[in-house]
Amino acid sequence: MNPVGLGFDLVDLERFRLLYGDSDPDTLCRVFTPHELEVTAAGADRWHRLAARWAVKEAVLKVLGGMQDGMSWTDIELRTAPDGSPSVKLHRGASAKAQSLGITSWLVSISHTDNTVGAVTIGAST
Repeated sequence: MNPVGLGFDLVDLERFRLLYGDSDPDTLCRVFTPHELEVTAAGADRWHRLAARWAVKEAVLKVLGGMQDGMSWTDIELRTAPDGSPSVKLHRGASAKAQSLGITSWLVSISHTDNTVGAVTIGAST
């Protein structure tokens, strides 16, 4: 595996809640995939889990060179493997951009505190 790029993002949970906490469902649907909204729908830690997904999206975008024409937030999806590890699934424009960069796999690390969520992503080629 050869690293192509590294991305990092840190989300302040209070600010994230202020931005999205009172959003109508359509706003969240423009940012998060149906799967992401489904797995974060309930629980006291919902905003931590949504913020983690946001941090991963931002970190992936940094590897891809930023948001570009033909890309949307829902093109980047955080999934959870059966063993609990995070993984990235790309769709549409983000997938095409990753392919053009030679990225064939992603490494993801997420960390939480009471007030912040951080994510690191590495796009790699084989």
